[in-house]
Amino acid sequence: MQDFQQYGAWRAAVATALEAYGAALREAGQIDGAGEQQLARALARLRDDRLSVAFVAEFSRGKSELINAIFFADYGQRILPSSAGRTTMCPTELLYDPALPPCIRLLPIETRIQHLSTSDFREIAAAWTVLPLDLDAPERMSEAFRQVSQTRRVPSSEAQQYGLWDPEDPDTASSLGPDGSVEIPRWRHAIINLPHPLLKQGLVILDTPGLNAIGTEPELTLNLIPNAHAVLFVLAAETGVTRSDIDVWRTHIGAGPGRLAVLNKIDAMWDELRSPQENDAEIARQQQHVAQLLGLEPGRVYPVSAQKALVGKINGDMALFEKSRLGQLETALFHDLIPARRAIIAGQLREDLRLLAAGQQAQAQARMRELVEQLQELKSLRGKNQGVIAHMMRRVEAEKKEFDASLFKLQGTRAVYTRLSTELYSTLGMDAVQEQTDAVRAAMQASLFAAGMRAPVRSYFEAMRANLDASSAKVAEIGAMMDSMIRKFSAEHGLSLASPMPLSLERYRRELDEVEALFVKQFGTATLLMTSRATLLERFFDSIASRVRHSFRAANTDAEAWLKVIMAPLEAAIRQHRDGLRQRQASIGRIFEATDGLEQKIAAFESTQQAQDETRTRLAAMAAQVAATLDVPELTSAA
Repeated sequence: MQDFQQYGAWRAAVATALEAYGAALREAGQIDGAGEQQLARALARLRDDRLSVAFVAEFSRGKSELINAIFFADYGQRILPSSAGRTTMCPTELLYDPALPPCIRLLPIETRIQHLSTSDFREIAAAWTVLPLDLDAPERMSEAFRQVSQTRRVPSSEAQQYGLWDPEDPDTASSLGPDGSVEIPRWRHAIINLPHPLLKQGLVILDTPGLNAIGTEPELTLNLIPNAHAVLFVLAAETGVTRSDIDVWRTHIGAGPGRLAVLNKIDAMWDELRSPQENDAEIARQQQHVAQLLGLEPGRVYPVSAQKALVGKINGDMALFEKSRLGQLETALFHDLIPARRAIIAGQLREDLRLLAAGQQAQAQARMRELVEQLQELKSLRGKNQGVIAHMMRRVEAEKKEFDASLFKLQGTRAVYTRLSTELYSTLGMDAVQEQTDAVRAAMQASLFAAGMRAPVRSYFEAMRANLDASSAKVAEIGAMMDSMIRKFSAEHGLSLASPMPLSLERYRRELDEVEALFVKQFGTATLLMTSRATLLERFFDSIASRVRHSFRAANTDAEAWLKVIMAPLEAAIRQHRDGLRQRQASIGRIFEATDGLEQKIAAFESTQQAQDETRTRLAAMAAQVAATLDVPELTSAA
């Protein structure tokens, strides 16, 4: 796993270089509110970066054993429960949050009654049952992890309330016990907080329950699986691809970047009555067949034996580990995952750095221009009498009055800016989102037929898209007004100001389109006649609403930050120009009173100009150092 450690070291090196650059900008006084925001965003990008790997499979495919073999063999035993039958009854995330102690957080199944997704419950600490983890006792850790496989029996009416049983569905109706009870998972979701070296580097592992649970817990369909950077679809080597496997692959996963198929339990095909070459040929045929059914290149299907790999790692039996072929999957997983993720992060950081450096250069150029103008003005006074100097004093005073008058005119523009900002929140604000969400829920509940529940959801997407479009138009109007104001102000006072920082809501529109596509894929043509399908659609909408709230909340955060800093370059230029006028006025005044101080003043300005040149060179070198850190050679693997 050396790739992952090197990726963590790269992120740390970039963060160190960025922090040093930011400190130098502050020391030089060449960073404004917009720059501070850009710097904070870049550092947060590095700090909060996560690499998520989802394992998806029907039960008894060896999925949990595969996770044990890849990530937890160093503990010397199985950490995740792995045995015949279903061992993972709820979606389970393994990650590390330094703000929390090692523990397992479990979300009770009863929360399915509420109109909240599992993402919403993450912000409600009281909803979770928390069990501590004893890191010094792997056997006790393993016992605690068995919580994810716990079930309980409840009356069928209660299971139906949770959307986990439907009398009209033959697949679930047959699970009814003689006493009228149904076995259901005890927990809805589990989050294991573990200070494992890879998890501390930002890796997140998602262990999903059986394929049926993927359909009943919409959070998996809408959020966790689609947003995973890699998805390992685990199949059994002997059975290959079943009908339910194909349905889940096409509906929820599909071929694409970071999507791999794992043909597990190849040890079941190690026939001692055949030669190793014949066994390998049989495995290769199954690999080719699976690839064809899933629409993958054969090289994206990895035959492995997770159980033999785990035994080989724990016992130090490298021959058995090699025979398990797990090393090939590990290499492919991290060779695919890390460079792709790093390229995305590096691209985003380059844009952050470009904007940060552009803001710094604009401030440096404005400051240097002020110095050059003042220096030329002072040099022009050489050999002049006091009458000329007095005339120059009057001219600077007139410039200052004219500047103050133009600042007064800006107040009217600020009023328009405030009004437009308020109008922006009428379509982008969370109140508008909640109103639409409540209206759709009411319409769904009022529908007499399950099939009629789809129309309100479609209307919801149309309304949310209209809100984003209206918000984008208002953002464009605010940006155009600010650009016009900056251009006019620059022309009037001979300033060189950059156009206001742009804001795009396009990424949130794309997110909305992606969620709608998932909804259409799941419910667009399905016949919603069974009660379970109607219940599922209601729960699906809960997750849809959660995703949309998350997107709009992020859009609001972006808009608030943009509105705070869009005037920052103009305000910084105003302060700088006002200070420059005051300095000119003070300098000429002192020269008027004592003309023999002119040369000392010129020398002081020349010294300041030289210092500014040195600062600009130093900051440019530091920006180049950050860029060089982003562009270090690609990582090589020793995994």
